[in-house]
Amino acid sequence: MSGSVLPEDVLRDAPSYTPHAHELADLELLLSGAYAPLTGFLGRADLNSLRRRGRLADGTQWPVPVTLEVPAELASDLVLEDPLHRTIILTDPEGAPVAALEVTDAWSTGERTYGVGGTVRRMGDGGHGPFQRLRRTPAEVRALLPPGRVLGVIADRPLHRPQLAQIAHAARTLAAHLLILIPVTGPGPDGLPPEALVRAIFSARDRMPPATIVAVPLLNRGDEMRDALLRARVAGAYGVTHVLSTGEMLSGGGLRVLVPRELAYDNRDGQWRWRDDIPPRNRRLAMTAAEINDVLDRGFPLPEWHTPPAVAKELTRARPPRRHRGLVVFFTGFSGSGKSTIARGLADSLRESGERTITLLDGDVVRRELSAGLGFSKADRDRNVRRIGWVAAEVGRHRGMAVACPIAPYESARAAVRGMAQDAGAGFVLVHVNTPLEVCEQRDRKGLYARARAGQLRGMTGIDDPYEEPANAELTIDTTTITVPEAIELVLAYLVENGWVEPKLT
Repeated sequence: MSGSVLPEDVLRDAPSYTPHAHELADLELLLSGAYAPLTGFLGRADLNSLRRRGRLADGTQWPVPVTLEVPAELASDLVLEDPLHRTIILTDPEGAPVAALEVTDAWSTGERTYGVGGTVRRMGDGGHGPFQRLRRTPAEVRALLPPGRVLGVIADRPLHRPQLAQIAHAARTLAAHLLILIPVTGPGPDGLPPEALVRAIFSARDRMPPATIVAVPLLNRGDEMRDALLRARVAGAYGVTHVLSTGEMLSGGGLRVLVPRELAYDNRDGQWRWRDDIPPRNRRLAMTAAEINDVLDRGFPLPEWHTPPAVAKELTRARPPRRHRGLVVFFTGFSGSGKSTIARGLADSLRESGERTITLLDGDVVRRELSAGLGFSKADRDRNVRRIGWVAAEVGRHRGMAVACPIAPYESARAAVRGMAQDAGAGFVLVHVNTPLEVCEQRDRKGLYARARAGQLRGMTGIDDPYEEPANAELTIDTTTITVPEAIELVLAYLVENGWVEPKLT
């Protein structure tokens, strides 16, 4: 971090910016010292050197770019040659200051964005949120560790009996202290919220060797090798000497890596042993993540031979059966396609059964109540759909069902809504009402198509603004070949078949 102290008036007058979630995660690791020797976001010299030879400009090995992008208008107001006019206050999503970034390099990365590099220093009290007591700095953790070897486990999934057996064997073999690093930036590979993951890890603590547990804002960047190298680098900063590779997560980058042999359950005495040491007739393989999720989705208990009861209890709380879990049913299609009529009919039918709390987010109503003032430009349409998505995700977070039916013509906005729902722990079902444009024009109940064809209305989807057909819809319906009641029954049948709704008794 920068050793300079900026005057209070500089900090008071400096512009502020809230980075994206992955940038905030990097910022926390920079401020904590977990990214040492980095002291801030990388500039062009380091990025170019990293791209060419895998090292920073000064020759230091480093695995991944650590970058920050800001709006072009914010970057244009900076004066890089003047230390008093080149500071940006980085804030959390609630607007609370987290750090001061003293920008020493800025460059265009897109039409409206700039990359900025420079040193950061902490502001404020270090953040808020669940399990803050576990978000210790590397220096704090190293001071707690006993001398000798430290076995690191990056637990991005719950620990079931096979993983616990592997950890116990590795710690015993090395005579090492155990350090569990839990990534808490967002949902894990199996969609478990970070708070639930922490609870699940703690629920298995009585089945581990003595351990230190730390929450770390690590995230996946989509590059398995670079992710592994960065995780190893962070683990090393916390004092780890050996890393246990668990599941599909590889580790490396200078630390000793232990790759455990595959274990299986021996039904002769209820122990987990090396797979090849157990006769096939007595061997039971560990459940896959997909199998575990399927059991939870259907509301069945996880078997005790595979999962400790305390862990199973936490997973059941975090991932209840689909019929009790939040859900977003998101209809998309042209104006006049029938999506609003089907959505209203679906909501009415579900309300009749009384088994779900239903929130209907109709496009026209949302435009009046939630998105008043927005126009029909691409940016405003995206903003409208994302607002609907945020509300729907919050409904899902609290175990309700949201039924939304905007036109939602752009794939990027639909993907963002799906991500919001999944991040909230809810399910997401995209229903594409694929009624042809010519049929929608013939219906034209609101007269919008006629006005658009006459040049009186701009930005009409299908006329002078594109509709990007979804390639990943869970269900596709064409109302030219079926009636509205039949369409509603199709959606209900899908929800019943996939466990989201209880079947009706006849």
